[in-house]
Amino acid sequence: MASIAQSLPAPAGRLAWFRRWLRDELTPYSGRTLLVARMVASAALVMIISMTFRLPYGGYSALFALTLSRESLEGTIRAVWMIVIGFALAGAYVLAAGMVVVGNPMLRFLWVAATLFFIFYAISATNNYGAAVRFGYLAVIAIPLWDRQIAPQDKVTGTLWLVGTLSMASVISLLLEMGYVALRRGNDLIDPLTERLACVQELLRSYADGRPFDEAMRSALTRFATLGTSRLRGLLRRSTKGPQYVQEMGALVALTARLVDLAANLTYLVGHATDADRERIGAVADQIGRIRRDLSNNVVPRAVEFSGQTEGWPHLPLLGEIEKTVSLIPEIFSGSQSLGIFEPPPEDGRPSVFAPAALFNPEHLKFGLRGGLAAILCYVVFNALFWPEISTAMTTCFVTALGTIGASHQKQILRFAGAVIGGFVLGMGAQVFILPYIDTIAGFTVLFVPVAAFAAWIATASPRLSYLGVQVAFGFFLVNVQEFTIQTSLAVARDRVVGVLLGLSMMWLAFDRLWSAPAGVQMKKTFAANVRLLAQLAREPVSSDFRTAFERAYALRETINAHFDKVRSLADSVLFEFGSSRQRDLELRSFIRQWQPQLRALFLMRVTSLKYRLQLPGFELPENVRLLQQAYDDHSAHMLEEMAERIERNAPLAENSIEESQELLNGMIEEIQREEPAQLLPGHAESFVALLQRIDSLTTSLASEIAAFPASGGIQPHH
Repeated sequence: MASIAQSLPAPAGRLAWFRRWLRDELTPYSGRTLLVARMVASAALVMIISMTFRLPYGGYSALFALTLSRESLEGTIRAVWMIVIGFALAGAYVLAAGMVVVGNPMLRFLWVAATLFFIFYAISATNNYGAAVRFGYLAVIAIPLWDRQIAPQDKVTGTLWLVGTLSMASVISLLLEMGYVALRRGNDLIDPLTERLACVQELLRSYADGRPFDEAMRSALTRFATLGTSRLRGLLRRSTKGPQYVQEMGALVALTARLVDLAANLTYLVGHATDADRERIGAVADQIGRIRRDLSNNVVPRAVEFSGQTEGWPHLPLLGEIEKTVSLIPEIFSGSQSLGIFEPPPEDGRPSVFAPAALFNPEHLKFGLRGGLAAILCYVVFNALFWPEISTAMTTCFVTALGTIGASHQKQILRFAGAVIGGFVLGMGAQVFILPYIDTIAGFTVLFVPVAAFAAWIATASPRLSYLGVQVAFGFFLVNVQEFTIQTSLAVARDRVVGVLLGLSMMWLAFDRLWSAPAGVQMKKTFAANVRLLAQLAREPVSSDFRTAFERAYALRETINAHFDKVRSLADSVLFEFGSSRQRDLELRSFIRQWQPQLRALFLMRVTSLKYRLQLPGFELPENVRLLQQAYDDHSAHMLEEMAERIERNAPLAENSIEESQELLNGMIEEIQREEPAQLLPGHAESFVALLQRIDSLTTSLASEIAAFPASGGIQPHH
């Protein structure tokens, strides 16, 4: 079912649609004002210190302070350690390599090219994203310094100042975050989820009680649907907790987002509720309330059993989907006893520099080549033109790349719009109309704070608009905060903005023209690939060596989880692509967003089932039951592969697959019941059977939905 504002508005209504969309993006939400205040306070304090003590690279430091992750205090503290390590390593690397290549232009060029490729590759492929970003951020700023015609000692001094000022920005941001957390109590992940659930619960309660819902409730649901869950998914991506936490809470975020989308659409549909309908609606609302309380108390939500059918709401469409989605939430925690068990590190206990399967994933190599190509083209251009003042192009490539994974065409608009607004309108406008009348740091602070607040407010919007805020800040800071002086030269501002535009142009050339594909094509391809990966996980272990099997299963888990986020990001990007395939892509997007939460829940159940296949302690099975489970899992994996073929190539699903799956399941359950008194621990058989039934129910339900997907819709291949 399509969510709000998915479809292309009619030409006559596009302006009104754009105003409503912009209003929803910029409307305050819980915690937004405090987040913006913290961002602006960090950036302003860094700017004041840079100006007061005449520190170089103030623009980069202020931008770093503004955009530094503020997801949790624990995460920020760990990030600071990574900052110290990343900046120190980058500084040492630049100094050591710079001394070797100085005086040899060809050797220096090869060093720059190799360094840029490595930086962009590391952003995509390393397990420690924070350290890779810090290393790359400093290196791309320092490289142009070593091309300048200045004394070697000045190059060394400049590099050391760069390490110092960026580290200072990180420490200042950390101290402010520590002060904020000391005054606030709450969970940055759970609180937004319970807030969304409360909004859905209130809507359902109004239906159950026969009360009309007010416009404020509709606005809140629309705002949550527009805002999305990108910030929550970012929290999980950067989480230092174990994979079970990331995977289960990721499924919870997806299901909550699905509930919000369904509820937001429900407010626009008029229907009549019978007394029986109201009773069912009230039961769903009560279950959402119990889930909220359990999450707030840090315990696993209890399983739910709704009476009656989960389908068939003739008077109120979408409520069957809402009921089904609510029932899936407890299922994703089937292998957990409390939310506190997610603290341990990954099961293998061995930290890895690279993400699972990173060395064999061509996407990481492509990302490194594209990013490195864009940056090296900028390097060649400003050196060939003897125009070192536009070296900001290289930094622009790096800053832009941080949001390019999963990005699509709308980000190009945001990048150029942000550069124009931040560099030309605000940056050069301030030079012409405001800065001639300012001669103190205090006066400049009065100008800096509202500009930074404006950029930060946009940066805290949904992914559809947030990148504009980062680019606005980047353009303004490079023009007016880069040196310890009030910049009044329009030539300096012009050069830096030209550098930003050059960098954006090269990123467009590299990322939109090299190995590129429409977001709709990539969304379908990635989702189908994830279904196939889940089929592989269902068949694990395929190796008799336990260590090999365990490492392969862990790599599959991490890859599948990363693909879930990628599909969601690509689904957001589809909204901003136009052309003859747009309507088909929107239809497919609607169905994939409906299937993905179910696939997440199935994935987590398969992770638990894998423990039985691996015969881990406490999950041992008799040999005959284990062989029956293997046969059932092979059939279930084959069904998943057929679903992937259906999505990608419109291939039909085999007849009687669902019936055969049920027969295999019933045969295994009968064997388990025979074995239970002799070889299975008390309660062990019951929990295993319940898990198998949930797996079978979700698999067959997905197969039915995908088989029923209209052949004339988005499943058709693109041309």
